[in-house]
Amino acid sequence: MSARRHGLRLLLLWVAFAAVHALIAVMGWIYPSQPMGDVVLVYEPWSTAALTGGPIVGVTETWVYPQLALLPMLATKILSAPFVAAFGVSAAYLVAWAVLVTALDVVAFAFLLGRRPAAPRRIAAWFWVGALLLLGPIAMYRIDAITVPVAIIGGLWLSRRPAVAAALLAIGAWIKIWPGALLVAALVAARARMRMLLTTVAVTAVIVAVLLLLGADAEIFGFLTEQTGRGLQIEAVAATPFLWLATAGAARIEYSFDILTFQIAAPGADAVAAVLTPLMAVIALVLTVVGARKAMRGASVPRLFPPLALSLVVTLIVLNKVGSPQFQSWLIVPALLWLVMDRARATAPAVLVLALCALTCLVYPLNYDALLRAEALPIVILTVRNAVLVVLLAVGIRALLRVPATDTSTNRE
Repeated sequence: MSARRHGLRLLLLWVAFAAVHALIAVMGWIYPSQPMGDVVLVYEPWSTAALTGGPIVGVTETWVYPQLALLPMLATKILSAPFVAAFGVSAAYLVAWAVLVTALDVVAFAFLLGRRPAAPRRIAAWFWVGALLLLGPIAMYRIDAITVPVAIIGGLWLSRRPAVAAALLAIGAWIKIWPGALLVAALVAARARMRMLLTTVAVTAVIVAVLLLLGADAEIFGFLTEQTGRGLQIEAVAATPFLWLATAGAARIEYSFDILTFQIAAPGADAVAAVLTPLMAVIALVLTVVGARKAMRGASVPRLFPPLALSLVVTLIVLNKVGSPQFQSWLIVPALLWLVMDRARATAPAVLVLALCALTCLVYPLNYDALLRAEALPIVILTVRNAVLVVLLAVGIRALLRVPATDTSTNRE
């Protein structure tokens, strides 16, 4: 490939990347159901309280998120200050949030492409652009958007800088739990697992020590205990049958003011919600054991890490009591890393992730009001979306089971 042609391809990628970020930022303002609502209605008040002597979530009171999630919220509040006079508090905070997310994505995109990216990295870059476009503003206006670029860089550095990769994934997990699934997969698949484990422990120890110095104690792991009392959210995979019951009046959709979300109220819904988290833990453990056995027998990192990471992340979604639309952004990372590491086997998972992004946007925000009224069309779309999630989990597990493993003891003989 000539240098000029290569440069044009890179330029086109960067232009598309910038254009999609600008587009989804604007979509947040014009789409129905206020997809950027969490940023101004929740993140901004939390950060204002912390900076003005009020309660500090995760430190002085129990919080639904890990404590490092507050840092990008505080950074956004500081970045928005010069624009408040011109735009007002809410608009300035939204603009600053979009700028912060875009800046982090630019850093990760630069790590992905480098100066002369090979074909797998260019394909992965186009996949990321497409996924953002299809998922829409929910890919930007949630705290999950902060963790995606952090996790991408961590995954890309898994082989070259394993300790840095572990540190980034651990930090990501202290912002939103899901990067912990990638960290588990990395600890299983990577050769430098002991170095990565020690780095993870060190990062966690430093974070906990700082929190203790700030006055937190029982609040430190409040993000785990806060989830125990949650009901079955309407978009969760397990809520699908109850949504169909709601169309016949046999179930209700109710708003929980405690956790600010819509949940199912129906006989059996609480029992289903109660069993999901233990089942999630069991399946995640089984997948980890399967991956560990493959690693012990000599499976390579490019073959083992992607399907294990994807399977663990999808498990966190399929067996979750919560089905928030931004969860689909988690899937972008393992699918992208699979395209980089093992493109030949990544096509089907990547296509399924793109389909999930599109279907999710059709549900939220485009048809969310109709979903709350238990109308048939959004329930059909959501049913298909949730079925595709189950298919993606099956595809990931199948790929994990098919990872070739060489018995290292045989090689030594």
